[in-house]
Amino acid sequence: MNNKVIFLTTDSLGDGDKELGAQLLETYVNLLKQREALPAAVFCVNRGVLALTEQSFASLHLKELEDKGVPVLACGTCVDYYKIHDKLVAGKVSSMGYFMELAEKYEVVTIA
Repeated sequence: MNNKVIFLTTDSLGDGDKELGAQLLETYVNLLKQREALPAAVFCVNRGVLALTEQSFASLHLKELEDKGVPVLACGTCVDYYKIHDKLVAGKVSSMGYFMELAEKYEVVTIA
């Protein structure tokens, strides 16, 4: 995983029930943080930035990933759109331009 960037586009994994999707995302991030090889970064866009707020249990695991040295980044345009700048409990605000730099260096794995 250390040569990959996770591109998180949602706060609920999959297209089915939102509660189930939130549980699936939490499980995914929980398992991800336990791996020996961690991703190079996690970049959150669109509803993915909501996973960085206290309304998502995934935020706890994303914070732990961040504490392990993995950059957890939120699209600034998305944070502004959802008006959650002061509600982020994990991650820091970044730009789509920086994501493009990451995408040039690492393989991108999209979680939708």
